[in-house]
Amino acid sequence: MSNISASIITIGDELLIGQTLDTNSAWIAKALNNIGIDVLRRVAVGDDAVAIRRALDEELLQAGIVLITGGLGPTADDITKPFLCDYFGAKLVVDERVLSHVKELFVQRNRPFLERNLKQAEVPDNCTVLHNRIGTAPGMWFEKEGKVIISMPGVPFEMTAIMEDEVLPRLRHHFVSDALLHVTLITSGEGESFIAEKIQDLEAALPGHIKLAYLPSPGVVKLRLTGRGDNAEALMQELKMRQEEIANRLENIVIAMEDMPMEYILGKTLMHIGATLGLAESCTGGYLAHLITQVQGASQYFKGSIVCYQNEIKERILGVEKGIIEQYGVVSEETATAMAKSALTALNCDNSLSITGLLSPGVYDSPIPVGTVWMAVADKEKIRTKKFRFHYDRHLNKELAVQMGMLMIWKFLNNKI
Repeated sequence: MSNISASIITIGDELLIGQTLDTNSAWIAKALNNIGIDVLRRVAVGDDAVAIRRALDEELLQAGIVLITGGLGPTADDITKPFLCDYFGAKLVVDERVLSHVKELFVQRNRPFLERNLKQAEVPDNCTVLHNRIGTAPGMWFEKEGKVIISMPGVPFEMTAIMEDEVLPRLRHHFVSDALLHVTLITSGEGESFIAEKIQDLEAALPGHIKLAYLPSPGVVKLRLTGRGDNAEALMQELKMRQEEIANRLENIVIAMEDMPMEYILGKTLMHIGATLGLAESCTGGYLAHLITQVQGASQYFKGSIVCYQNEIKERILGVEKGIIEQYGVVSEETATAMAKSALTALNCDNSLSITGLLSPGVYDSPIPVGTVWMAVADKEKIRTKKFRFHYDRHLNKELAVQMGMLMIWKFLNNKI
């Protein structure tokens, strides 16, 4: 069977009311895509057997594989396992391997084994049990009329372990599928309309098995080339060739030739040139430092961040002159400049970035429009400043500020501002 497709069903009332964010289906979709399996739909349903049955029936009409997460715990609201027994005409039996594993986990965690925990070792008698090495709820693999139904716990790290250990290897063995590969370019400085116009002929010349997608986000536009074919090595070579053609056409605005977050792109640049970075963050409250330190090895180029949220800290810890803030205001080009210069000295770094702004309405009236952010990036010889105006809520304005801040540093390091 080739070009097999899948659907994902996530179960839980908490997903429908927004109490829990569904990260499982996104992770599963990406993992399936990496082995050449298209995901047709992602469906969320509540803890209701009728809704689950309806969803499963509908997805099996169009997909060869249906993956289900959620509802496999030991409590009364976990109804997936009883539903699957009814759906496949099975009865629950205790799997001795699962029981031994569950008991061992309770011993390791120094917790008492309760009678209700015995339920975790019960599985439908007509499924293939998928081992859950880090949790108590096993996964289950069913086959019906040539199609595969897989049920896994909703706890993300348990689902991930079962997928990596059991599901993905079995799917690779069970289904023969064309390779589905991606390459990405990341650009900055122009909108998607400009880019589309610039590469119109290259896009028109793409063969039918290669598609181009435009993925805009704050400050950048990603271009993703997706190809499908029966020869993965030849397909990747072709994708790389097309990627190179587009990159050559857009060379002035390409910032990366692989799909990675801005903090990784910035980190690679700093490592490459052997430079260090320090931050002075006011309105972003250390969030930019958090993102940068998500990258393993960031200690090789990141000195630290002074989170100077109040004016007192800008003056006493960072070393900004009080008169600058009094004369020009805390959200100003002059204050951002002083913060960046002071950070170079305070953190003994080669490059610095400062951020000061008003992300949402404050306690006191301000003549500064909400969403105004000033940034400055500096080294020992020069400094560049920029004013931004964001128009969303506090959370999104902060997200935009840190993304634009990282992009500003990258451009500064590459002499693009």
